[in-house]
Amino acid sequence: MENQENKARQPEEPSVLDYLRYKLTFDKRAQALEIPAEIEVASTYPKVVTHAWPWRSLGALLFALAAQISFEPTTYRQWGIGVVLYLVSFLLIIWAYSKSEWELITPTNASIIPDTKKINLNYVIFAGLLSVFTFLTLSGNRFTPINVTLWFLSTVCIIRAFWIDRNDLGGQVQKLISSLGKLDWSLRLRWDYIIFIIVIAISVYFRTYMLNATPPEMISDHAEKLLDVVDVLEGKTAIYFPRNTGREALQFYLIALTAKLFGTGISFLSMKIGTVACGLLTLPYIYLLGKEIGNRQVGLYALAFAGIAYWPNIISRIALRYTLYPFFVAPALYYLIRGLRGSNRNDFILSGIALGIGLHGYTPIRILPFVVVVAVGMYLIHPQSRGNRKLALFWLLILAVISMVIFLPLLRYALENPDIFAYRSFTRLSTVERPLPGPAWQIFLSNLWNALRMFAWDNGSIWTVSVPYRPALDFVTAALFHLGAAILFFRYILKRYWYDLFLLISIPLLMMPSILSLAFPGENPVLSRTSGALVPVFVIVGIGLESILAGIRSKINQSYARIITVAMGIVLFGLASMQNYDLVFNQYQNLYKRSSWNTHEMGKVIQSFASSVGDVDTAWVVAYPHWVDARLVGINAGYPSRDFAIFAENISVTVADPRAKIFLLKPDDTGGLSALQQVYPQGALELYDSNVENHDFYIYFVPPSS
Repeated sequence: MENQENKARQPEEPSVLDYLRYKLTFDKRAQALEIPAEIEVASTYPKVVTHAWPWRSLGALLFALAAQISFEPTTYRQWGIGVVLYLVSFLLIIWAYSKSEWELITPTNASIIPDTKKINLNYVIFAGLLSVFTFLTLSGNRFTPINVTLWFLSTVCIIRAFWIDRNDLGGQVQKLISSLGKLDWSLRLRWDYIIFIIVIAISVYFRTYMLNATPPEMISDHAEKLLDVVDVLEGKTAIYFPRNTGREALQFYLIALTAKLFGTGISFLSMKIGTVACGLLTLPYIYLLGKEIGNRQVGLYALAFAGIAYWPNIISRIALRYTLYPFFVAPALYYLIRGLRGSNRNDFILSGIALGIGLHGYTPIRILPFVVVVAVGMYLIHPQSRGNRKLALFWLLILAVISMVIFLPLLRYALENPDIFAYRSFTRLSTVERPLPGPAWQIFLSNLWNALRMFAWDNGSIWTVSVPYRPALDFVTAALFHLGAAILFFRYILKRYWYDLFLLISIPLLMMPSILSLAFPGENPVLSRTSGALVPVFVIVGIGLESILAGIRSKINQSYARIITVAMGIVLFGLASMQNYDLVFNQYQNLYKRSSWNTHEMGKVIQSFASSVGDVDTAWVVAYPHWVDARLVGINAGYPSRDFAIFAENISVTVADPRAKIFLLKPDDTGGLSALQQVYPQGALELYDSNVENHDFYIYFVPPSS
């Protein structure tokens, strides 16, 4: 009886006709209420869920990849096909959005911190007085214990004057103890933590693998740097180093510290350790910036692709000052954007610190103050600044004051030596070194176009910092960058987030040190002077990838959505990794070997000679046009202060020394060889077989005279 009652209470199984009738009426109601027809409806009818494949989004990605592959350097490369494919990709991404295949990334909520509008006047006064004394003691282009102490104290005071204490020290300690007591100390690993650790490990591998061998040789710029480091170690603590058209001081002190700390001496490796470390330390701020204007996934993808990319890898490995540009741009922009989004004065202080220290790094960062002003200006003209506009100008003033105090040593030098301080920049911008090869506005527009297309087409011809005439990004990263740029612009049109437009505009602004090479347009683009732009570029890459993958996750069957998106991410990251590995450790390495001179082999020959039958004072390199920099031979031989060069006409001067001698000379130098044979007919000539083709050299050995 009970079974019969239960059976009676059960609804009758609907027929197919009932289901179709329900679907038709529901779809009409859904259209009237603007409810997506794909929505899952809980009812007594069979549970039917339609998950349409996001083929438009996938198509946009595939067309972008195909477009970028067509831009890869080949004999038959043509830009027309790639442009058409990119246009199709952009149309597909817009169509996909209109069909709700993907949604705009919602930025993380900013933590609004009300400004107290207070400053500590006592510290302002102290900072002002100390800054005046600091400025007065910075004469003579020398850091001294007195002026460095005053400079440090003035910096601390000006920071303390504006810094907002949220809690007293006791309250902070109590809060820390309370939070520690609530922590779950059980060992649990989350997948996102594991992935983050893996990404960091891969980045460290790409940046440090074969560090001593890639690139293998130094060039003349390295000799100039290491000679300045020798000066530092000998006690010449300059504020600005005028050698070779002038250099800011930060890297020289970093190399000197590295040489002492790791015992690597005056060497190429001492230079590489510091710059590679700076390159790696840039990555966390790229992650934080991506997280700030996107989400954690955006930050992770930006970090991952920046970690393996050949562009930041090469500018770190070449061991010149180039990587200091993005190293300070990244924190300066991150704290600036976070400060404006969260109304946090302390973030402006941190941004000013990054800017001020960065100005002691690499000359192109002098464009960053203008970028900061543009960022604040964009914030002011957008609705998000309503009610905060006066405060934003006050925060900008704080940032400027703090960066100026940190900049004081260079300011004093610039006022004393304006021509030297500005010379390097004006040789590219104006007619100081050579006349402009055409009207300035035409060169500027041409340079701007060439710089903007470097991500997809041509990153310039400078072999020391690039693989010439190829895109600055691998084909996967370039495709994601262009998709990300389109998506970011689309988000700006719909949401009017001021930082979306700023991120896009910051790219050409940070590339201006290269674009403004009006006197030498052939030097534009170059991956060194444009390197500050890699910070927003890789954040946009993260936005592009996360937009596509998030759309796929939300539209396909949830049981395997995560598997598919993880697999896609791994495939894309793997393809990018393989190409970047080939670009750095094969293409760039081989090109660099062929293009640079093998001064380390010559240094080993002289080192061996000096430690056996001869002496360092009786070894020379016969000078020849466009051949080795003999100072590099000395550095590689372990004698960084010795220039081994000798001109052929001066060979006869060496006769007075009776000790054994060697002369290294280029095989093409018939004049040098003739002079040697005339002065030392008893000498023996031997060809040194180099490991690099066409890099052999002669060793002319002269036995000691009786």
